[in-house]
Amino acid sequence: MDITNDSGRRALVVGLGISGIATALRLRQIGWTPVIVEKAASRRSGGYFIALFGAGRAAAQRLGIMDGLSDRTPRDGANFSIDRIGNRRLGLGYADLPGKPWMMLRGDIEEAGFDKLPADVDIRYATVPTHLKQDAEGVDVTLANTVDGTSVTERFDLVVGADGLRSTVRKLAFGPHEKFLRRLNYIVAAYQLRGPVSDVASDDGAILLEPDRSMWIFPFADHPPTVLLSYRADDVDAEFSGSPVERVRAAFGRGPTGRALGEALDALESADDLLFDSVEQVHMDRWHRGRVVLVGDSAWCVTLYAGMGASAGLAGADLLGTMLDGHPDNVGRALAEWEKALRPYVEHYQQNGSQQRKFFVPTNRLQLTVRRLMTKGMRSPVTSRVIRGLQAKSKTARFKEMDIARA
Repeated sequence: MDITNDSGRRALVVGLGISGIATALRLRQIGWTPVIVEKAASRRSGGYFIALFGAGRAAAQRLGIMDGLSDRTPRDGANFSIDRIGNRRLGLGYADLPGKPWMMLRGDIEEAGFDKLPADVDIRYATVPTHLKQDAEGVDVTLANTVDGTSVTERFDLVVGADGLRSTVRKLAFGPHEKFLRRLNYIVAAYQLRGPVSDVASDDGAILLEPDRSMWIFPFADHPPTVLLSYRADDVDAEFSGSPVERVRAAFGRGPTGRALGEALDALESADDLLFDSVEQVHMDRWHRGRVVLVGDSAWCVTLYAGMGASAGLAGADLLGTMLDGHPDNVGRALAEWEKALRPYVEHYQQNGSQQRKFFVPTNRLQLTVRRLMTKGMRSPVTSRVIRGLQAKSKTARFKEMDIARA
């Protein structure tokens, strides 16, 4: 990774996830000094399934982290549609959606990026911003240590909120979460399995679809599979009133589960790294205000159903550095140009995420029937070629694979 001369400019990056690490890397490339704060006491590892599309891989290449990434897609695997009584048939998998994804874990990208951070980058764990005050020249930020209760106020030329769906930076600079979060009325539980479930080979994926609930098992070539459980919730807040295990088991009913679903639910009880959350998108008229800017889920959250969270986070961070480098004496213009270039892609990803929800969690029997017909079409040599040809030319496929910073 090429590092230019120190510009003397400091940026506070809030969040040590994919978007935060990528932003810090890109800022160092253009000569800025990033300071990273993370509310957790230590760095995360592992994680659930994610896809990395061309838009993300192009950004990862410029960030210098591609040598730490690899496609974990099994070469000889298949995807099966299963039910609770043990029936199974070939079905549509994630790779049947438009685009050309690499299959990997969230932690793969975080690890690759973290390994490339220079040793002198200031990273402060168990630290959160509590107050922002900005003027035309910079931002005064009060940072609190959640372990010892101490706080300090420092000045930065830029503050980047990369702290996720319920961003503290967004709340401090833009307003309460309720102004920006749009619920899809679904809950997801994503976690790693310790090994394959019964009746499903290690290289194969499995999908159990029922009206308003589903289970997806994602296989990897060199790692135990991960699972995504998803279900509709009319009262989202109520889903957080009990333990995730209780809520998920209630959502999938108290009747017989069958072997695969039963083993996945049992594994949930001992999952080390569980994502249990509501499915929500972030919609904002602007992603920047003065010298405060939001990147990744804190700005736009396209949801797991879109599959573009990691790619958009990397591309957004990469493009942010490009614009700041192109307008070194005008941060406001750099942020405006960054948002103008990026927004059409993100808005399409969000729209696509809402549409693809039906692919992950059908609402009714009619949608299940349509899916079975699609499966037959994709398994026919003639119709499959036609469908895949149309997909490859679609706007969704082009936007997923586009090198956004070079578009």
